[in-house]
Amino acid sequence: MATATPRTAEETAPLEPAETPAPVGPLGLVSEAPAALPPENAAGTGRASTLKARVRDFRARHAKWELALFFFASFAYDIATLRRIDNWFVLTKQGLFLGVLGLLLLVELRWSWDTEPPRWLARVWRFREDALHFFLGGLLSPYTLFYFKSASGLTAFLFLTGVFGLLVANELPRFRARGPVVRMGLFSFCLTSYFAYLLPVVLGYYSGTLFMASVGVSCAATLLITLLVGVWSGDRRRTLRHVALPGLGIQALLVALYLLRAIPPVPLSMLASGIYHGVEVVKGPKGKDYRLLHERAEWRLWEHGDQDFRARSGDRVYFFASVFAPTSFKPQRAGDRGTRLVIRWYHDDPDKGWTQYHAYDDLYLEQGGRERGFRTFAYVTNPRPGDWRVSMETEDGREIGRLSFTVTPDDATAPREFKVDAG
Repeated sequence: MATATPRTAEETAPLEPAETPAPVGPLGLVSEAPAALPPENAAGTGRASTLKARVRDFRARHAKWELALFFFASFAYDIATLRRIDNWFVLTKQGLFLGVLGLLLLVELRWSWDTEPPRWLARVWRFREDALHFFLGGLLSPYTLFYFKSASGLTAFLFLTGVFGLLVANELPRFRARGPVVRMGLFSFCLTSYFAYLLPVVLGYYSGTLFMASVGVSCAATLLITLLVGVWSGDRRRTLRHVALPGLGIQALLVALYLLRAIPPVPLSMLASGIYHGVEVVKGPKGKDYRLLHERAEWRLWEHGDQDFRARSGDRVYFFASVFAPTSFKPQRAGDRGTRLVIRWYHDDPDKGWTQYHAYDDLYLEQGGRERGFRTFAYVTNPRPGDWRVSMETEDGREIGRLSFTVTPDDATAPREFKVDAG
């Protein structure tokens, strides 16, 4: 029985011009080819494509400026919204951020050393770095702001510059590429910063002991992470180098800076201060108020009271200050007078240089939480001509705020008319 020889398509069908394959839709279905666009629509699509390309190229050329813009916008948002350091919503949010950050760091350390993550984690594994730095930025930004509010003096502002540098570096790709070592150090710093103002807010007083307790909490957390990672990896030396060393090293640095009085006394901060010819205590609608007497010209807006103090014989120089303290700050037990503060006066002596002229150390912050702050004043009589400065400090010598002024003799005898500010 003869069999038919199969023929190819070329033998059974005449040759026709090749057709363009129909486009395949997103679900694998063949769709009809779109009709040709009118010339004006084609031009419009071309313009849109060109515009997108230009925007993409512009962003690529100015990537650093775009990063800086988003960074400063985020920081400005924190300045506008973070009003009080003792706001419980803010404290709770930062506590949750720290908790999530610690878990993410543990996950990264668990599976980043020659170990593939499990399947359920593989899909989101590539997002871990962005998530880590998002939470780090969400913590470093308010810490920078709170330290800024409490900082006074050169050493404190140098420390603040370092903190701000960490905040900026956290956003830089080169900094991120260094991996868990840097993130472990930042996490350790964030832990201490958080507890350094959480403990005073909860307990209602400021003390150097509470800062050391914060360091202790951070060290304990670092050692716990070191223990867990050491068990998971089995490489103790690598664990000590990449986990324990950066975490505990940051704590050693913070203790050294604290002993040098470079770390500001959070949560205390100076709201306002000024130099005046007189301070009068009056009864106000909500209790005690103050009338501040000065001679400052209206256009000298940058001065705080009479910083150019014209002194006559018998005059007193008044330093008036308003200090923010959390609502919980108050005497903790019977006989306790509250957190102790000190006001120190310094004079630039022509022969000896800056020397302490007087210190008023019988001052106690009896009640915090007021929107206008805890208000107080001190004075010296018959100040010597020359340059002066006055500072308010905590009991352990941490500066909350300072103000400089100059005393010039006033030989006039005409009666003076003082202007009045509300204190």
